[in-house]
Amino acid sequence: MANKRKMSRKEMRRRRRQRILIIKTATLCVLLVVLGVAVWFLAGSPRLGSGGKGGSASNSEEQNGASTSDSSAEETVTKEDLIAQADALAATYDYDGAIELLKSAEGSATDSDMIAKISEYTTAKDACVRVDINQVTHIFYHSLVVDPQKAFFQDNKQTEGFCEWMTTVEEFNRITQQMYDNGYVLVALHDLVKQTVDENGTVHFTEGDIYLPEGKKPYVLSLDDLSYYHSYDGRGIATKMVIDENGKPTCEYTQDDGTVVTGAYDCVPLMDQFLEEHPDAAYHGAKGTIALTGYDGILGYRTDSAYRTRENLSDDQVKWLEEHPDFDWEKECEEAKKVADAIKADGWTFASHTWGHIRIGDASLEHIQTDTERWLQDVAPLIGGSDTIIFAHGQDLADWHDYQADNEKFNYLKSKGFNIYCNVDSSQYFVQCRDNYLRMGRRNLDGYRLYQDAINGGTRTSDLFDAASVWDSRRPTDPSLYDLQ
Repeated sequence: MANKRKMSRKEMRRRRRQRILIIKTATLCVLLVVLGVAVWFLAGSPRLGSGGKGGSASNSEEQNGASTSDSSAEETVTKEDLIAQADALAATYDYDGAIELLKSAEGSATDSDMIAKISEYTTAKDACVRVDINQVTHIFYHSLVVDPQKAFFQDNKQTEGFCEWMTTVEEFNRITQQMYDNGYVLVALHDLVKQTVDENGTVHFTEGDIYLPEGKKPYVLSLDDLSYYHSYDGRGIATKMVIDENGKPTCEYTQDDGTVVTGAYDCVPLMDQFLEEHPDAAYHGAKGTIALTGYDGILGYRTDSAYRTRENLSDDQVKWLEEHPDFDWEKECEEAKKVADAIKADGWTFASHTWGHIRIGDASLEHIQTDTERWLQDVAPLIGGSDTIIFAHGQDLADWHDYQADNEKFNYLKSKGFNIYCNVDSSQYFVQCRDNYLRMGRRNLDGYRLYQDAINGGTRTSDLFDAASVWDSRRPTDPSLYDLQ
Protein backbone atom coordinates (compact mmCIF):
# COMPACT_ATOMS: atom_id res chain seq x y z
CA MET A 1 0.00 0.00 0.00
CA ALA A 2 2.82 2.38 0.86
CA ASN A 3 4.41 1.81 -2.55
CA LYS A 4 1.07 2.38 -4.28
CA ARG A 5 0.56 5.68 -2.43
CA LYS A 6 4.14 6.72 -3.39
CA MET A 7 3.49 6.02 -7.08
CA SER A 8 0.27 8.03 -6.93
CA ARG A 9 2.12 11.05 -5.61
CA LYS A 10 4.67 10.78 -8.45
CA GLU A 11 1.87 10.49 -10.95
CA MET A 12 0.18 13.52 -9.47
CA ARG A 13 3.40 15.56 -9.69
CA ARG A 14 3.93 14.45 -13.31
CA ARG A 15 0.42 15.42 -14.24
CA ARG A 16 0.80 18.78 -12.45
CA ARG A 17 3.97 19.55 -14.43
CA GLN A 18 2.20 18.54 -17.61
CA ARG A 19 -0.69 20.93 -16.89
CA ILE A 20 1.75 23.77 -16.16
CA LEU A 21 3.57 23.09 -19.44
CA ILE A 22 0.29 23.15 -21.35
CA ILE A 23 -0.70 26.46 -19.73
CA LYS A 24 2.69 28.02 -20.56
CA THR A 25 2.49 26.80 -24.13
CA ALA A 26 -1.04 28.20 -24.55
CA THR A 27 0.03 31.52 -23.06
CA LEU A 28 2.99 31.73 -25.42
CA CYS A 29 0.73 31.03 -28.40
CA VAL A 30 -1.65 33.80 -27.35
CA LEU A 31 1.25 36.24 -26.99
CA LEU A 32 2.56 35.31 -30.44
CA VAL A 33 -0.88 35.90 -31.96
CA VAL A 34 -1.15 39.31 -30.26
CA LEU A 35 2.34 40.22 -31.45
CA GLY A 36 1.48 39.17 -35.00
CA VAL A 37 -1.64 41.31 -35.03
CA ALA A 38 0.29 44.29 -33.69
CA VAL A 39 2.98 43.92 -36.36
CA TRP A 40 0.29 43.69 -39.05
CA PHE A 41 -1.30 46.95 -37.87
CA LEU A 42 2.04 48.72 -37.62
CA ALA A 43 3.14 47.63 -41.11
CA GLY A 44 1.22 50.51 -42.62
CA SER A 45 -0.20 48.66 -45.63
CA PRO A 46 -3.36 50.26 -47.02
CA ARG A 47 -6.44 48.31 -45.93
CA LEU A 48 -9.17 47.87 -48.45
CA GLY A 49 -12.70 48.57 -47.30
CA SER A 50 -15.94 47.18 -48.62
CA GLY A 51 -15.12 48.56 -52.04
CA GLY A 52 -12.15 46.19 -52.43
CA LYS A 53 -11.48 42.48 -52.36
CA GLY A 54 -9.31 42.53 -49.27
CA GLY A 55 -12.17 42.30 -46.75
CA SER A 56 -14.04 44.95 -44.80
CA ALA A 57 -12.30 46.45 -41.79
CA SER A 58 -15.28 48.70 -41.11
CA ASN A 59 -17.60 45.70 -40.72
CA SER A 60 -15.26 44.15 -38.15
CA GLU A 61 -15.14 47.38 -36.20
CA GLU A 62 -18.91 47.60 -36.13
CA GLN A 63 -19.18 43.96 -34.98
CA ASN A 64 -16.78 44.71 -32.15
CA GLY A 65 -18.82 47.72 -31.09
CA ALA A 66 -16.28 50.27 -32.33
CA SER A 67 -17.66 53.73 -32.96
CA THR A 68 -17.23 54.72 -36.61
CA SER A 69 -17.75 58.36 -35.67
CA ASP A 70 -14.71 58.38 -33.41
CA SER A 71 -12.28 60.85 -35.02
CA SER A 72 -9.34 58.85 -33.69
CA ALA A 73 -10.47 55.64 -35.41
CA GLU A 74 -8.45 54.53 -38.41
CA GLU A 75 -10.16 55.50 -41.67
CA THR A 76 -10.85 52.75 -44.14
CA VAL A 77 -9.29 53.13 -47.58
CA THR A 78 -11.39 51.64 -50.34
CA LYS A 79 -10.06 50.15 -53.52
CA GLU A 80 -11.63 52.97 -55.46
CA ASP A 81 -9.79 55.52 -53.27
CA LEU A 82 -6.44 53.84 -53.94
CA ILE A 83 -7.01 53.64 -57.67
CA ALA A 84 -8.02 57.31 -57.74
CA GLN A 85 -4.83 58.24 -55.88
CA ALA A 86 -2.77 56.12 -58.24
CA ASP A 87 -4.45 57.68 -61.29
CA ALA A 88 -3.59 61.14 -59.92
CA LEU A 89 0.08 60.13 -59.66
CA ALA A 90 0.09 58.62 -63.13
CA ALA A 91 -1.46 61.79 -64.55
CA THR A 92 1.74 63.61 -63.54
CA TYR A 93 3.90 60.86 -65.13
CA ASP A 94 4.78 59.40 -61.73
CA TYR A 95 4.12 55.85 -62.87
CA ASP A 96 6.52 54.36 -60.33
CA GLY A 97 4.63 56.05 -57.51
CA ALA A 98 1.30 54.84 -58.86
CA ILE A 99 2.52 51.25 -59.21
CA GLU A 100 4.11 51.22 -55.75
CA LEU A 101 0.92 52.58 -54.16
CA LEU A 102 -1.24 49.81 -55.59
CA LYS A 103 1.28 47.04 -54.98
CA SER A 104 1.50 48.02 -51.32
CA ALA A 105 -2.23 47.50 -50.86
CA GLU A 106 -3.38 44.29 -49.19
CA GLY A 107 -4.89 41.93 -51.71
CA SER A 108 -3.60 43.79 -54.77
CA ALA A 109 -1.78 40.72 -56.11
CA THR A 110 -5.10 38.94 -56.67
CA ASP A 111 -7.40 41.89 -57.37
CA SER A 112 -8.21 41.98 -61.09
CA ASP A 113 -8.86 45.74 -61.16
CA MET A 114 -5.56 46.56 -59.48
CA ILE A 115 -3.67 44.10 -61.64
CA ALA A 116 -5.12 45.79 -64.72
CA LYS A 117 -4.19 49.25 -63.43
CA ILE A 118 -0.63 48.21 -62.61
CA SER A 119 -0.31 46.80 -66.12
CA GLU A 120 -1.68 50.03 -67.56
CA TYR A 121 0.85 52.16 -65.64
CA THR A 122 3.71 49.81 -66.54
CA THR A 123 2.86 50.04 -70.24
CA ALA A 124 2.71 53.85 -70.07
CA LYS A 125 6.02 53.97 -68.18
CA ASP A 126 7.75 51.72 -70.69
CA ALA A 127 6.61 54.00 -73.52
CA CYS A 128 8.29 57.07 -71.98
CA VAL A 129 11.61 58.40 -73.22
CA ARG A 130 14.44 59.95 -71.23
CA VAL A 131 14.69 63.73 -71.45
CA ASP A 132 17.91 65.26 -72.72
CA ILE A 133 18.35 68.03 -70.17
CA ASN A 134 20.47 69.96 -72.65
CA GLN A 135 17.27 70.47 -74.62
CA VAL A 136 15.12 71.86 -71.82
CA THR A 137 14.02 75.46 -72.32
CA HIS A 138 13.57 77.92 -69.43
CA ILE A 139 11.00 80.74 -69.51
CA PHE A 140 10.39 83.53 -67.02
CA TYR A 141 8.00 86.34 -66.17
CA HIS A 142 7.88 89.37 -63.93
CA SER A 143 4.75 90.28 -61.95
CA LEU A 144 1.67 90.27 -64.15
CA VAL A 145 -0.37 93.31 -65.17
CA VAL A 146 -4.02 93.10 -64.14
CA ASP A 147 -5.03 96.52 -65.50
CA PRO A 148 -3.19 97.49 -68.74
CA GLN A 149 -4.57 101.02 -68.65
CA LYS A 150 -2.75 101.73 -65.39
CA ALA A 151 0.44 99.95 -66.38
CA PHE A 152 0.92 101.10 -69.97
CA PHE A 153 -0.75 104.46 -70.40
CA GLN A 154 0.49 106.73 -67.62
CA ASP A 155 2.43 109.75 -68.78
CA ASN A 156 5.71 109.21 -66.92
CA LYS A 157 9.15 107.73 -67.44
CA GLN A 158 8.21 104.40 -65.84
CA THR A 159 5.65 103.54 -68.51
CA GLU A 160 8.23 102.33 -71.01
CA GLY A 161 9.63 99.90 -68.46
CA PHE A 162 6.21 98.43 -67.71
CA CYS A 163 5.55 98.01 -71.44
CA GLU A 164 8.87 96.25 -71.97
CA TRP A 165 9.18 94.03 -68.92
CA MET A 166 5.66 93.10 -67.90
CA THR A 167 3.20 90.55 -69.23
CA THR A 168 -0.56 90.82 -68.73
CA VAL A 169 -2.72 88.25 -67.00
CA GLU A 170 -4.44 87.52 -70.32
CA GLU A 171 -1.10 87.02 -72.10
CA PHE A 172 0.13 84.71 -69.36
CA ASN A 173 -3.03 82.59 -69.52
CA ARG A 174 -2.88 82.35 -73.31
CA ILE A 175 0.81 81.39 -73.27
CA THR A 176 0.23 78.75 -70.60
CA GLN A 177 -2.67 77.23 -72.54
CA GLN A 178 -0.88 77.26 -75.89
CA MET A 179 2.28 75.73 -74.45
CA TYR A 180 0.16 72.99 -72.91
CA ASP A 181 -1.61 72.41 -76.23
CA ASN A 182 1.80 72.18 -77.90
CA GLY A 183 2.93 69.40 -75.57
CA TYR A 184 5.02 71.35 -73.06
CA VAL A 185 5.36 69.92 -69.56
CA LEU A 186 6.65 71.89 -66.59
CA VAL A 187 9.62 70.32 -64.79
CA ALA A 188 11.30 71.56 -61.64
CA LEU A 189 14.70 73.20 -61.95
CA HIS A 190 16.18 70.71 -59.46
CA ASP A 191 14.79 67.76 -61.45
CA LEU A 192 17.37 68.49 -64.12
CA VAL A 193 20.15 67.17 -61.90
CA LYS A 194 20.95 64.44 -59.42
CA GLN A 195 22.80 65.87 -56.44
CA THR A 196 25.23 64.06 -54.18
CA VAL A 197 27.41 65.32 -51.33
CA ASP A 198 30.81 63.79 -50.63
CA GLU A 199 32.48 63.23 -47.27
CA ASN A 200 33.87 66.77 -47.36
CA GLY A 201 30.42 68.29 -47.81
CA THR A 202 31.09 69.19 -51.46
CA VAL A 203 28.05 69.10 -53.75
CA HIS A 204 28.33 67.17 -57.02
CA PHE A 205 25.89 67.14 -59.94
CA THR A 206 25.09 64.65 -62.68
CA GLU A 207 22.29 64.83 -65.22
CA GLY A 208 18.88 63.96 -63.83
CA ASP A 209 16.57 61.21 -65.05
CA ILE A 210 13.30 62.62 -66.35
CA TYR A 211 11.04 60.36 -68.41
CA LEU A 212 8.11 61.73 -70.42
CA PRO A 213 5.84 60.29 -73.10
CA GLU A 214 7.03 60.60 -76.68
CA GLY A 215 6.32 64.08 -78.04
CA LYS A 216 6.17 65.86 -74.67
CA LYS A 217 8.57 68.80 -74.29
CA PRO A 218 9.92 69.79 -70.86
CA TYR A 219 10.38 73.40 -69.75
CA VAL A 220 11.41 75.22 -66.57
CA LEU A 221 9.57 78.26 -65.18
CA SER A 222 10.90 81.08 -63.00
CA LEU A 223 9.51 84.38 -61.75
CA ASP A 224 11.57 87.52 -61.18
CA ASP A 225 11.12 90.26 -58.58
CA LEU A 226 8.13 88.87 -56.70
CA SER A 227 8.56 91.63 -54.16
CA TYR A 228 5.83 94.06 -55.26
CA TYR A 229 8.08 97.08 -55.17
CA HIS A 230 6.85 100.51 -54.13
CA SER A 231 7.27 101.50 -57.79
CA TYR A 232 4.45 99.08 -58.66
CA ASP A 233 1.91 101.02 -56.61
CA GLY A 234 -0.92 102.31 -58.76
CA ARG A 235 0.25 100.37 -61.83
CA GLY A 236 -2.50 97.74 -61.93
CA ILE A 237 -0.42 94.97 -60.35
CA ALA A 238 -1.10 92.85 -57.27
CA THR A 239 0.16 94.29 -53.98
CA LYS A 240 1.23 91.21 -52.01
CA MET A 241 1.06 87.45 -51.65
CA VAL A 242 -1.27 86.13 -48.96
CA ILE A 243 -2.71 82.79 -47.83
CA ASP A 244 -6.28 81.93 -48.76
CA GLU A 245 -8.86 80.07 -46.65
CA ASN A 246 -7.49 76.73 -47.89
CA GLY A 247 -3.92 77.52 -46.90
CA LYS A 248 -2.84 78.13 -50.50
CA PRO A 249 -0.86 81.15 -51.75
CA THR A 250 -2.84 83.83 -53.55
CA CYS A 251 -2.73 87.61 -54.07
CA GLU A 252 -4.19 90.84 -52.83
CA TYR A 253 -5.17 93.47 -55.38
CA THR A 254 -6.33 97.04 -54.78
CA GLN A 255 -9.25 98.15 -56.93
CA ASP A 256 -9.89 101.68 -58.21
CA ASP A 257 -12.09 102.53 -55.23
CA GLY A 258 -9.42 101.38 -52.77
CA THR A 259 -11.14 98.09 -51.98
CA VAL A 260 -8.68 95.26 -51.42
CA VAL A 261 -9.72 91.96 -52.98
CA THR A 262 -8.10 88.53 -52.93
CA GLY A 263 -7.65 86.24 -55.90
CA ALA A 264 -5.50 84.90 -58.73
CA TYR A 265 -3.88 88.17 -59.84
CA ASP A 266 -0.35 86.88 -60.51
CA CYS A 267 1.65 83.91 -61.77
CA VAL A 268 1.65 81.71 -58.66
CA PRO A 269 -2.10 81.28 -58.12
CA LEU A 270 -2.81 81.34 -61.86
CA MET A 271 -0.35 78.53 -62.52
CA ASP A 272 -1.68 76.62 -59.51
CA GLN A 273 -5.20 76.85 -60.92
CA PHE A 274 -4.07 75.69 -64.34
CA LEU A 275 -2.18 72.70 -62.97
CA GLU A 276 -5.12 71.71 -60.80
CA GLU A 277 -7.26 71.56 -63.94
CA HIS A 278 -4.45 70.04 -66.06
CA PRO A 279 -2.31 67.80 -63.81
CA ASP A 280 -0.55 66.39 -66.89
CA ALA A 281 0.92 69.86 -67.50
CA ALA A 282 3.59 69.26 -64.85
CA TYR A 283 6.05 66.43 -64.21
CA HIS A 284 5.52 64.94 -60.73
CA GLY A 285 3.57 68.07 -59.75
CA ALA A 286 6.46 70.45 -60.48
CA LYS A 287 6.12 74.20 -59.91
CA GLY A 288 8.41 77.12 -60.68
CA THR A 289 11.24 79.00 -58.95
CA ILE A 290 10.70 82.47 -57.48
CA ALA A 291 13.69 84.85 -57.56
CA LEU A 292 13.66 87.46 -54.79
CA THR A 293 15.56 90.66 -54.20
CA GLY A 294 15.40 92.23 -50.74
CA TYR A 295 15.70 96.00 -50.88
CA ASP A 296 11.93 96.62 -50.72
CA GLY A 297 11.21 93.42 -48.80
CA ILE A 298 9.73 90.23 -50.22
CA LEU A 299 6.30 89.10 -51.46
CA GLY A 300 4.84 92.54 -50.75
CA TYR A 301 6.00 92.63 -47.11
CA ARG A 302 8.42 95.36 -45.99
CA THR A 303 10.93 92.99 -44.42
CA ASP A 304 14.24 94.62 -45.25
CA SER A 305 16.20 95.69 -42.16
CA ALA A 306 16.19 99.30 -43.36
CA TYR A 307 12.50 99.53 -42.41
CA ARG A 308 13.50 98.58 -38.87
CA THR A 309 16.55 100.82 -38.50
CA ARG A 310 15.01 103.69 -40.53
CA GLU A 311 18.46 104.26 -42.05
CA ASN A 312 19.42 104.79 -45.70
CA LEU A 313 15.80 104.81 -46.82
CA SER A 314 14.65 105.68 -50.33
CA ASP A 315 12.01 108.34 -50.84
CA ASP A 316 9.43 105.62 -51.56
CA GLN A 317 10.27 103.87 -48.31
CA VAL A 318 10.07 107.07 -46.28
CA LYS A 319 6.68 107.84 -47.79
CA TRP A 320 5.39 104.32 -47.13
CA LEU A 321 6.47 104.38 -43.49
CA GLU A 322 4.79 107.75 -43.01
CA GLU A 323 1.58 106.26 -44.38
CA HIS A 324 1.87 103.27 -42.05
CA PRO A 325 2.63 104.70 -38.57
CA ASP A 326 1.66 101.42 -36.86
CA PHE A 327 4.17 99.39 -38.87
CA ASP A 328 5.71 96.52 -36.86
CA TRP A 329 8.81 95.14 -38.60
CA GLU A 330 8.97 91.90 -36.60
CA LYS A 331 5.31 91.15 -37.28
CA GLU A 332 5.85 91.94 -40.96
CA CYS A 333 8.69 89.42 -41.13
CA GLU A 334 6.60 86.86 -39.32
CA GLU A 335 3.76 87.23 -41.83
CA ALA A 336 6.14 87.09 -44.78
CA LYS A 337 7.66 83.86 -43.48
CA LYS A 338 4.22 82.27 -43.12
CA VAL A 339 3.42 83.11 -46.72
CA ALA A 340 6.82 81.88 -47.92
CA ASP A 341 6.26 78.60 -46.06
CA ALA A 342 2.86 78.20 -47.73
CA ILE A 343 4.40 78.87 -51.15
CA LYS A 344 7.06 76.19 -50.54
CA ALA A 345 4.44 73.74 -49.26
CA ASP A 346 2.60 74.38 -52.52
CA GLY A 347 5.64 73.11 -54.43
CA TRP A 348 7.37 76.34 -55.46
CA THR A 349 11.03 77.02 -54.68
CA PHE A 350 12.94 80.24 -54.02
CA ALA A 351 16.14 81.75 -55.38
CA SER A 352 18.26 84.81 -54.87
CA HIS A 353 17.88 87.62 -57.39
CA THR A 354 20.60 89.52 -55.51
CA TRP A 355 19.55 91.85 -52.71
CA GLY A 356 19.81 95.05 -54.70
CA HIS A 357 18.99 93.77 -58.21
CA ILE A 358 22.61 94.40 -59.13
CA ARG A 359 24.41 93.81 -62.43
CA ILE A 360 26.49 90.85 -61.34
CA GLY A 361 28.76 90.94 -64.39
CA ASP A 362 29.64 94.63 -63.98
CA ALA A 363 29.83 94.64 -60.18
CA SER A 364 33.12 94.31 -58.32
CA LEU A 365 33.74 91.30 -56.11
CA GLU A 366 33.48 93.56 -53.05
CA HIS A 367 30.06 94.83 -54.17
CA ILE A 368 28.84 91.28 -54.75
CA GLN A 369 30.05 90.24 -51.30
CA THR A 370 28.28 93.14 -49.59
CA ASP A 371 25.09 92.55 -51.56
CA THR A 372 25.10 88.79 -50.93
CA GLU A 373 25.62 89.19 -47.20
CA ARG A 374 22.64 91.54 -47.10
CA TRP A 375 20.49 88.99 -48.98
CA LEU A 376 21.60 86.21 -46.64
CA GLN A 377 20.79 88.40 -43.65
CA ASP A 378 17.42 89.81 -44.67
CA VAL A 379 15.90 87.35 -47.16
CA ALA A 380 17.34 83.87 -46.63
CA PRO A 381 15.95 83.40 -43.07
CA LEU A 382 12.42 84.16 -44.29
CA ILE A 383 12.46 81.61 -47.12
CA GLY A 384 14.64 78.93 -45.56
CA GLY A 385 17.67 79.71 -47.72
CA SER A 386 18.37 78.72 -51.31
CA ASP A 387 21.07 77.10 -53.43
CA THR A 388 19.98 78.97 -56.56
CA ILE A 389 20.84 82.44 -57.83
CA ILE A 390 19.03 84.01 -60.79
CA PHE A 391 20.98 87.00 -62.02
CA ALA A 392 19.29 90.36 -62.48
CA HIS A 393 19.45 92.30 -65.76
CA GLY A 394 20.28 89.06 -67.56
CA GLN A 395 23.94 89.29 -66.68
CA ASP A 396 26.24 86.42 -65.70
CA LEU A 397 29.59 85.75 -64.06
CA ALA A 398 31.31 84.99 -67.38
CA ASP A 399 30.61 84.41 -71.08
CA TRP A 400 29.08 81.19 -72.40
CA HIS A 401 32.20 79.14 -71.66
CA ASP A 402 32.32 77.03 -68.49
CA TYR A 403 33.02 78.79 -65.22
CA GLN A 404 36.73 78.56 -64.55
CA ALA A 405 38.49 77.68 -61.32
CA ASP A 406 40.02 81.17 -61.12
CA ASN A 407 36.65 82.97 -61.36
CA GLU A 408 36.61 84.82 -58.04
CA LYS A 409 32.91 85.76 -58.23
CA PHE A 410 31.91 82.17 -58.88
CA ASN A 411 34.14 80.87 -56.09
CA TYR A 412 32.65 83.35 -53.64
CA LEU A 413 29.04 82.50 -54.50
CA LYS A 414 29.86 78.78 -54.33
CA SER A 415 31.28 79.33 -50.85
CA LYS A 416 27.94 80.83 -49.86
CA GLY A 417 26.02 77.74 -50.92
CA PHE A 418 24.90 78.67 -54.43
CA ASN A 419 25.11 75.75 -56.85
CA ILE A 420 22.57 76.68 -59.57
CA TYR A 421 23.10 79.79 -61.71
CA CYS A 422 20.66 81.30 -64.24
CA ASN A 423 21.07 84.21 -66.64
CA VAL A 424 18.94 85.49 -69.53
CA ASP A 425 19.68 84.02 -72.91
CA SER A 426 17.50 84.46 -75.98
CA SER A 427 18.47 81.09 -77.45
CA GLN A 428 16.13 78.12 -77.20
CA TYR A 429 18.45 76.10 -74.97
CA PHE A 430 21.43 76.96 -72.80
CA VAL A 431 22.25 74.32 -70.18
CA GLN A 432 25.54 73.45 -68.52
CA CYS A 433 25.47 70.54 -66.09
CA ARG A 434 28.92 70.31 -64.58
CA ASP A 435 30.24 68.44 -61.56
CA ASN A 436 30.07 71.48 -59.29
CA TYR A 437 27.25 73.58 -60.76
CA LEU A 438 24.18 73.75 -62.97
CA ARG A 439 23.91 76.76 -65.25
CA MET A 440 20.90 77.66 -67.37
CA GLY A 441 19.82 80.42 -69.72
CA ARG A 442 16.30 81.82 -69.51
CA ARG A 443 13.93 83.29 -72.10
CA ASN A 444 12.00 86.46 -71.26
CA LEU A 445 8.29 86.24 -72.10
CA ASP A 446 7.67 89.92 -71.55
CA GLY A 447 6.28 92.89 -73.46
CA TYR A 448 9.49 93.43 -75.37
CA ARG A 449 9.69 89.86 -76.63
CA LEU A 450 5.97 89.72 -77.45
CA TYR A 451 6.19 93.00 -79.37
CA GLN A 452 9.16 91.80 -81.40
CA ASP A 453 7.40 88.55 -82.37
CA ALA A 454 3.76 89.67 -82.63
CA ILE A 455 4.29 93.09 -84.25
CA ASN A 456 7.78 93.05 -85.78
CA GLY A 457 7.61 89.55 -87.22
CA GLY A 458 10.17 87.93 -84.94
CA THR A 459 10.26 84.17 -84.36
CA ARG A 460 12.05 83.74 -81.03
CA THR A 461 8.94 82.35 -79.33
CA SER A 462 7.51 80.42 -82.28
CA ASP A 463 8.50 77.06 -80.77
CA LEU A 464 6.40 77.87 -77.70
CA PHE A 465 3.29 79.68 -78.92
CA ASP A 466 1.82 81.98 -81.56
CA ALA A 467 2.78 85.48 -80.41
CA ALA A 468 0.18 87.27 -82.54
CA SER A 469 -2.69 85.42 -80.84
CA VAL A 470 -1.13 85.84 -77.41
CA TRP A 471 -0.65 89.62 -77.75
CA ASP A 472 -3.01 91.62 -75.52
CA SER A 473 -4.81 94.12 -77.76
CA ARG A 474 -5.08 96.53 -74.81
CA ARG A 475 -1.34 97.17 -75.09
CA PRO A 476 -0.01 100.26 -76.87
CA THR A 477 1.82 99.59 -80.15
CA ASP A 478 4.08 102.65 -80.12
CA PRO A 479 7.52 101.18 -81.00
CA SER A 480 9.30 103.69 -78.78
CA LEU A 481 7.75 101.94 -75.75
CA TYR A 482 9.49 98.68 -76.66
CA ASP A 483 12.92 100.01 -77.51
CA LEU A 484 15.59 98.60 -75.21
CA GLN A 485 18.29 100.94 -76.52
